[in-house]
Amino acid sequence: MEHYYTNAPSSKSDIREISYELEGKTLKFFTDHGVFSMERVDHGSDILIRTVREQEANLTGTVIDLGCGYGVIGVTMAVFYKEAQLRLIDVNDRAMELARRGAQKNGVIDRVKVGTAEAMAQNGVAEAVITNPPIRAGKETIYGLFQNAYDWLADGGRFYAVIRKNQGAPSAVKELTRIFGNCETVERQSGFHVLKCIK
Repeated sequence: MEHYYTNAPSSKSDIREISYELEGKTLKFFTDHGVFSMERVDHGSDILIRTVREQEANLTGTVIDLGCGYGVIGVTMAVFYKEAQLRLIDVNDRAMELARRGAQKNGVIDRVKVGTAEAMAQNGVAEAVITNPPIRAGKETIYGLFQNAYDWLADGGRFYAVIRKNQGAPSAVKELTRIFGNCETVERQSGFHVLKCIK
């Protein structure tokens, strides 16, 4: 069975354009079969984006969108944080190409780089890592991403994740507390929890 965390989706391509409204702006994204939430920006990502906007008055350094899909989190951060440099990381070739197209469409391609973790990540440099993690990939994979995020963050850097309560948010808090030494639930909405850690 093919999942959105497949490296090279084989499902027939059917690219479409969707809109995302935030703070009076309309952003455009391209989606396709074989990527997460093809029809619309998913509720979890929307809650996560709005929460980061409330938490972060400004972001000026390197910001990583971990598991970027077609780029809604990372591209939106680039649009709203004019001095941030975004690195969008995924394993899905189709999603990464859509993310590049979304960055171009929204006029932020000069501050957005898209690639795999191996190509994109550097330890100790990120001001923030933001993720709507691929829950269906399993706990071992997700917890590995948490550790990656910790390694990539600079001291004082912030980590944000959105997870449904019934899909493992409480256990994620325990694992993140083990890794970071702290974890706060900064938003609860519609069954989603937004978790924040500081390195």
